[in-house]
Amino acid sequence: MDVDRETACAAIPVPASMSDELAGYEWARNNVGESGGSVYRLFGRPGAPDLFLKHGKDAVADDVADEMLRLRWLARHLPVPAVRHFVSTPGEAWLLMTAVPGETAYQVLEASPTAQLTIVDALAAFLRQLHTIPVSECPFNSDHRYRLARARERIDAGLIDEDDFDEERKGWTAEQVWDEMQRLLPLTFDPVVTYGDFSLDNLLMIGGQVVGCIDAGRVGLADRYQDLAILWNCLGEFDPSLQERLLAQYGITDVDQRKLQFHLLLDELF
Repeated sequence: MDVDRETACAAIPVPASMSDELAGYEWARNNVGESGGSVYRLFGRPGAPDLFLKHGKDAVADDVADEMLRLRWLARHLPVPAVRHFVSTPGEAWLLMTAVPGETAYQVLEASPTAQLTIVDALAAFLRQLHTIPVSECPFNSDHRYRLARARERIDAGLIDEDDFDEERKGWTAEQVWDEMQRLLPLTFDPVVTYGDFSLDNLLMIGGQVVGCIDAGRVGLADRYQDLAILWNCLGEFDPSLQERLLAQYGITDVDQRKLQFHLLLDELF
């Protein structure tokens, strides 16, 4: 168990219809990226595969339900966790999924400094594959108008963790982020099927190839820079040259800096 990424815990109460399926498992709570609810890894049941359980209450319960729908749709196109069981009650939801094998792209980059260029190439190839899914087949909208409306709701509800802003925006308020986004508009957007949170912690790799992705609650039609900006930002933690490599391998020769900055600002509010 990686104690930096998860913590052993007791089982949480689950609906009766899930009880038998979860009996005999040990539980660990995920410590990385829980914006979409509490996430638990279930492991150690003899002869049974590892599973993941996502749980949310109130508004987060709706997000868990949204992720269930997106996972079932996206499974036609990309390797994602399979939905094993979903239960929704008024104000609460539980989503049980299969575990995707592999290590996160963050772990792989950290452990393999001499292979970072080829790892980034694999990430870019996977992103290109995602963005070639026909937009006509995607029933979900995650465009800038939708995301801006959600961001405004989160600001007004006091849900923004301003202490978690990127270094470039340390000391900013959520309203300053909002105002800076408005300054960058209007922009001409190029809609594709996006993942919405295409970060290194959400991409699983084996043998230098991306074998799956997790945390699909934001999948939907949006500008391609929605995904590019988040991955670009993550790679900056390792080396700026990897950011350049990503854009080149993806196929961008003339970077739209306004779009890049807009989506980095937008991500601060989620």
